[in-house]
Amino acid sequence: MSTLISWLLSALAFLILVPVTVLFAQVLLACLPARPRPPATTARPRVAVLVPAHNEASGIVATVQGIRRQLLEGDRVLVVADNCSDQTAVLARAAGAQVVERQHGRLRGKGYALDCGVRHLAEAPPEVVVIIDADCQVSAGAIEHLAQRCIESGRPVQGLDLMCAPAGAGLKVLIAEFAWRVKNLVRPQGWARAGLPCQLMGTGMAIGWQDIAAANLATGHLVEDLKLGLDFCRIGKPPLFCPQAQVTSLFPTSQEGLSGQRTRWEHGHLGVLLADGPKLVVSALAKRNWPLLAMSLDLMVPPLALLTLALVGLFVVAWLAFLLLGVALPATLATLALAMLGSAVWLAWSRFSREVIPFSVLIYAPLYALKKIPLYLGFLVKRQVEWVRSKRDDG
Repeated sequence: MSTLISWLLSALAFLILVPVTVLFAQVLLACLPARPRPPATTARPRVAVLVPAHNEASGIVATVQGIRRQLLEGDRVLVVADNCSDQTAVLARAAGAQVVERQHGRLRGKGYALDCGVRHLAEAPPEVVVIIDADCQVSAGAIEHLAQRCIESGRPVQGLDLMCAPAGAGLKVLIAEFAWRVKNLVRPQGWARAGLPCQLMGTGMAIGWQDIAAANLATGHLVEDLKLGLDFCRIGKPPLFCPQAQVTSLFPTSQEGLSGQRTRWEHGHLGVLLADGPKLVVSALAKRNWPLLAMSLDLMVPPLALLTLALVGLFVVAWLAFLLLGVALPATLATLALAMLGSAVWLAWSRFSREVIPFSVLIYAPLYALKKIPLYLGFLVKRQVEWVRSKRDDG
């Protein structure tokens, strides 16, 4: 019996060591100095900025105005008002955007909105399509950075997509902001330091016209951006990370908004991880497709809260097995993994979050992870499979 328990726990420990090691490596690599980029040698391409929007009347004007400030002659901004029941389309037009309105009772979700926008742009296609979510603000020069990198590399480019806690936000939102920075800043920067690609994140993306016109966008997938990046990598166009182009938005402060947002993201990520992750790793190794292997290993890293819960649970069980049965290997591996995870979290905070998130917030992180158990149980019992817009604070 002790041999069987040792074998099972050791297998679990080795399994959880994979994502922990990937995360640890990404954080360490992210701390390396950046290599200077040579100046652009090609002319700025003609750009269309595509903004999918569903009931975004409260913020669409600021988003369109921020984008228009960065456009040149021949560029345009297209808002797809998708299944809107508010004034999104009217306000977007008044702000200077081209607008196409889409209504469909059954085919709903961001992917369908993007497909509608791309088909509209096909009448006079740009060289590069930049996708910006309707609740986002773009940093100065972001459109130029994205378009230039895309046209020079011939590959999709992902900017730095950050979500920030609103003023006065509670500990839960601050923890979420830290986890987001680890996922969207630290980890892709680590892979980029090693010359490896990143996942697409849904906003702040630049894609060449020929590539996006040929992509399968018309889906209701919960994480259409993740799927799209993997599809591009399979055809030899792994996305590049461009942190110079920053796109920011705010977390919802309402519990309903936060819950809906997390459920969609994390259920979508876990669904892709379980359904495609192991197959992608095997396929990448068989084909010696190293960029796809890097993206697949990155995909295998679950949300930070879930990884923490799983590792702490394994650590406790492994040490109980050691104390009761003398089984040493699982306890050793679990301790190593926990030390690596703790070091990665501390280093990520120290190097990339110290100025925006107090260290005292991290002390709350284990309780934050515990509060997310119902979300992960929901994945097993009643997984969300349909796209649902996150509820904003304005309703």
